[in-house]
Amino acid sequence: MGLIIRILISAVAVYVASLFIPGISVTGGAGTYLVIAIVLGLLNAFVKPILTVLTIPITILTLGLFLIVINVLMVYLASSLVSGFHVSGFIAAFLFSIVVSLVTSLLDAIV
Repeated sequence: MGLIIRILISAVAVYVASLFIPGISVTGGAGTYLVIAIVLGLLNAFVKPILTVLTIPITILTLGLFLIVINVLMVYLASSLVSGFHVSGFIAAFLFSIVVSLVTSLLDAIV
């Protein structure tokens, strides 16, 4: 039951982010938001740790700021995997990842 709630919270966070960020477009209904949330969750669970380990030297050199680039890459990868989800640029993907993180944290604290 907890996994379903987390997916729903992530879907709401994706919806909120798509409302406020002009470079993000989501076509489709609520199912598309759920698919985006699931894909982002799977990418963050399986691909992001591999990329983080592979980029440890550059992450150390940039004092951890390269992790922002990895977050943006996860958003771009989700955009390429989900047909109704489009990201127009780096700044849009960056803001999307920030808004999704903030809204998810806020909703997790409430629920």
